Amino acid sequence: MYQKMKGTYDVLPTESGKWHALEKAIRNVSKLYNYKEIRTPIIEYTELFHRSVGESTDIVSKETYDFIDRGKRSNTLRPEGTAGVVRSYIENKLYADKLPVQKVYYVGPMFRYERPQKGRYRQFMQFGAEAFGSSSPQLDAEIIAYAVSVLKALKIKDVTVRLNSLGDHDSKAAYKDALMVHLKPSITELCHDCQTRYETNPLRILDCKIDNNHPVLVEAPKPMDYLTEEDANHFDAVCDYLDAMNIDYVIDKNLVRGLDYYTHTVFEVEAHLETLGAQNVICGGGRYDHLVKSLGGPEVPGVGFAFGLERLLFALESIQFKGDPQYLHLFLMILGEEQKADGMAMLNRCRLGGLFADIDFMDRGMKGKWKQVEHHNARFVAIYGANEKANNKINIKDQQSGEEVTISKHQLYNHIVAELMKPSHACTSCEADSCDDCEE
Repeated sequence: MYQKMKGTYDVLPTESGKWHALEKAIRNVSKLYNYKEIRTPIIEYTELFHRSVGESTDIVSKETYDFIDRGKRSNTLRPEGTAGVVRSYIENKLYADKLPVQKVYYVGPMFRYERPQKGRYRQFMQFGAEAFGSSSPQLDAEIIAYAVSVLKALKIKDVTVRLNSLGDHDSKAAYKDALMVHLKPSITELCHDCQTRYETNPLRILDCKIDNNHPVLVEAPKPMDYLTEEDANHFDAVCDYLDAMNIDYVIDKNLVRGLDYYTHTVFEVEAHLETLGAQNVICGGGRYDHLVKSLGGPEVPGVGFAFGLERLLFALESIQFKGDPQYLHLFLMILGEEQKADGMAMLNRCRLGGLFADIDFMDRGMKGKWKQVEHHNARFVAIYGANEKANNKINIKDQQSGEEVTISKHQLYNHIVAELMKPSHACTSCEADSCDDCEE
């Protein structure tokens, strides 16, 4: 028997409703902020990630799925979404579009070779957003508000935004020099990876998961203390805009994020939910004003964020997130071989008219058919047997009200539509007959 690869999972029909609801919330909030969907390949040339994410990062040095194709080219399954979106932005000359600011979002699978654990997989779904074309701190504040709004749409209310600024070139250069001076006497006390990063990218040492509590790192200088006046003003403006939108945040001077391309604002969003415990970061992002140019495009600033969706679904377990209800408008019981052609015609008419409808394909008895009605959460049950065929009739039972009627079989579709249109206690948010999640 074949089994799925380690670090992967199957989304079974019983779970797909949660994914539908999650992705629906993402797309609805994205429309509110005027972000349009972009879809890029899951495979890119390896060099793209070396240039963007950074060769010294754990993602590139330890976690990517790389392979050589038959044309002797090195390819990589994408470990994150930003690099591919930036590549597409440049290749398709979106910077020359009539709209000076391009705002896009994506939802799709990413791949990293890391130790699987609850909510973390080697193939995982990521939702991210990117905005290109403006260095305004308003855009930084908007992207943070966008991320928070997604969580609020999912009824995750207790969140904390952690915020820092790395500054631009001059600020980062001054900070790098100060950090190296501070670390040099104690560098041999840190892990092997940190000793390597000291030569290649010392800022990455601050993101170490092994030595993060080492005194030399706790006492290290902070990026914010080396901001130029212009960079400090940019960060202050971001905070002012967040204050204006009543978005709570905490300034975390130790926050650096794990990717090389960040400049100015970096942030993480924490959700305080029981299922997450101390590992409660579910979103991260920041500004990257020079990434587009470094990948061969013009000098165009950008800012963005990303969520891991498995991690987000894991968080939602704390609030009994049920997802989209799965139900049928109609379950048609066809009794007898001679009635099957008529039954299929009626079923097809209902489906073409937009009704969710099904039948029993196993020719089970009435007990088995009624079990299917219950399993599929069908609102209406229509029974069509020899007597009904002889009289051109069909019997219909409304499972919600208990009402039973016999009508012309040609009126089946119109009758069900008319009944569904009647005022009821139905949920107007998700179209189900009743919905605890939507509180209607």
